[in-house]
Amino acid sequence: MAARSLRISQVGLRGIVGNGLTAAHVLDFAAAFGTFLDGPGPVILGRDPRSSGIMMREGVIAGLLATGHDVVDLGVVSTPVIQHSIRRLDARGGISIGASHNAAEWNALKFFGPRGTYLSSAEASELLDIYHLKKFQFEEWHALGKLRTDSAAIDCYLDDLARAFDLPLLSRFRVLVDCTNGTSALILHRMNQRFGTQFILINEPLEGRAFAHEPSTTRKMAEMQLAPLVRCTGAEAGFLFDIDSDRVAFCTETGEAASEEMVLVLLADWFLEQGPGRIVITNVSTTALLEEVAARYGGQVVRVAVGRHSAIDALSGYRPEQIAVAGEGTGAVMMPRFRFVYDGIASMLAILSMMDRRGQSLSELLSRYPMYSILKGKIPLQTHLIPNMFQDIEERFPDGRLDHTDGLRIDWPGRWVHVRVSQTEPLVRVICEQRGEAPLELFDQVMDLVRSYTS
Repeated sequence: MAARSLRISQVGLRGIVGNGLTAAHVLDFAAAFGTFLDGPGPVILGRDPRSSGIMMREGVIAGLLATGHDVVDLGVVSTPVIQHSIRRLDARGGISIGASHNAAEWNALKFFGPRGTYLSSAEASELLDIYHLKKFQFEEWHALGKLRTDSAAIDCYLDDLARAFDLPLLSRFRVLVDCTNGTSALILHRMNQRFGTQFILINEPLEGRAFAHEPSTTRKMAEMQLAPLVRCTGAEAGFLFDIDSDRVAFCTETGEAASEEMVLVLLADWFLEQGPGRIVITNVSTTALLEEVAARYGGQVVRVAVGRHSAIDALSGYRPEQIAVAGEGTGAVMMPRFRFVYDGIASMLAILSMMDRRGQSLSELLSRYPMYSILKGKIPLQTHLIPNMFQDIEERFPDGRLDHTDGLRIDWPGRWVHVRVSQTEPLVRVICEQRGEAPLELFDQVMDLVRSYTS
């Protein structure tokens, strides 16, 4: 059971605390990261409000101090705040303690380099090698690192946002926000105080054990938790965040929940129009609508494997000014102006800026796009069955174009299906999309085939 609730991969460390993820894992990973890091500057640390974060914080600090690194603890903050702080404090790296869209019993460690971005594939592989070999470089007592705190991180992050967005202008929008008891509440409450923005916060109190609802940024969650309240509050938009504030979902002023895929679509449209970047980087699981949007501006969509290290690898092949935007169909988007940090709050501000500049409501913006229907499923599956499963899928659908970038994707004109193993949970994910009506028959066929390997 424990092995099923622990994931150690290039994404980092993630699992159910006490039933897979233990204090020993945390200590060893922190020591491995401390051994991996090189160069001057402190290591930045922050966490989300999960109750297990306090235990993990102590382990991370111990591992980093023992390897000779000074640590700056930001307390409870979002991952984007940690990433901005890495650059602000000229740090050599950072660690975020938090499991973003997972339930409260989960927690995770996410690692960043001196640019404040996620580690590349090569860097993540090196970190994993150090962890598995346990070749840690511990210092003598007189060379141990020192610990200090920094209470200015959120205000400094808001200063960065204010340089990129006209916050007083955006304060004209009345916006409903579901904070899901996470870090967005701290940031948006402070933004209201400093800039007069009109964010109406629900599920605002920080919570470590019992979130108001599942912290996933999906259309279904926005439809259940956010959409019913948008119209009755007179809001012009509604946004829902995960615990970490790096992902966001939204509803229109009419109370209609949009697909989580549309966050990246809207921002690709917005930033391609502004230029100069003409490249959109995303993964093979994200909507094909992006290709249609990019074509309007003579742009290009570059697709990579799922995983943030894959996006970082792809970004390294281009100059920043060549990139319009990068992101996933999960509501997680990176912008060049923020040096490619996944940031749900910046995404929300960009969407509000788009509404303001174009003089259109959210529902009017969405009405400009052709209809694409996407279906997503997930099934627990034992690892040793996966190769046979992929072979079976290929044999069942011989008429499609095969793509093995990440698992298996099969394309036909106007529709596609993608089957892959999750990097963060012990699951196989199935994503299926079609231009127009939902591809129910194809989706059900593939889901049934994957399920046949669970018995």
